[in-house]
Amino acid sequence: MNQEIIPLYLMPGMAANPSIFEHIQLPEDQYEIHWLEWFIPEPNEALESYAIRMNSKILHDNAVLLGVSFGGILVQEMSKHKTFRKVIVVSSVKSQYELPKRMKLVKITKAYKILPTHLVKNVDYLAKYAFGETINKRVELYKKYLSVTDKRYLDWAIKEVVCWEQESPIEGVIYIHGDKDIVFPHSCTEGTIVVKGGTHIMIINKYKWFNENLPKLILG
Repeated sequence: MNQEIIPLYLMPGMAANPSIFEHIQLPEDQYEIHWLEWFIPEPNEALESYAIRMNSKILHDNAVLLGVSFGGILVQEMSKHKTFRKVIVVSSVKSQYELPKRMKLVKITKAYKILPTHLVKNVDYLAKYAFGETINKRVELYKKYLSVTDKRYLDWAIKEVVCWEQESPIEGVIYIHGDKDIVFPHSCTEGTIVVKGGTHIMIINKYKWFNENLPKLILG
């Protein structure tokens, strides 16, 4: 009897391209990995609508869906409109209450409307938004991973993060978070798998942890 091949779809974080998953390698006789990519939203498009459109990119039934950071928010929205075998959220938030104070302030003041996203060609500026840190000596690394620089996308993405109105964690979703994540510092709460030393970019620099543990989480 042939062994079931499980399709695994991976959604990157804000402004990132799917090459952030280049080191995620699972047994090829058990898993088939598919990379999802951001597309430009329609004017004033709701996150729900965007999630439904992204679901059209899922070409398999009973697939596993994993999202990182803003991609983690998106996959939670996607799961409301399509059935998945497992949904895994990495380096993200379970609800609006885990957003840091600075993001809540941006929402209250509606400062997201005046953020200088026209500066996205500045990689250091983009890294601060996407990864929560300056590029330091990793400029080439960030140039490689951060490629979604369309102002329409960034304006939309920042607004949808700070204005996300999820009240509580979604039942059955697997949440994985690093205890050194400075972008979402309040997400190592009950019901979360905590990765010691994990930062907001742990999908890149702690890929060995994911390669070892994702099969257990998917099949568990």
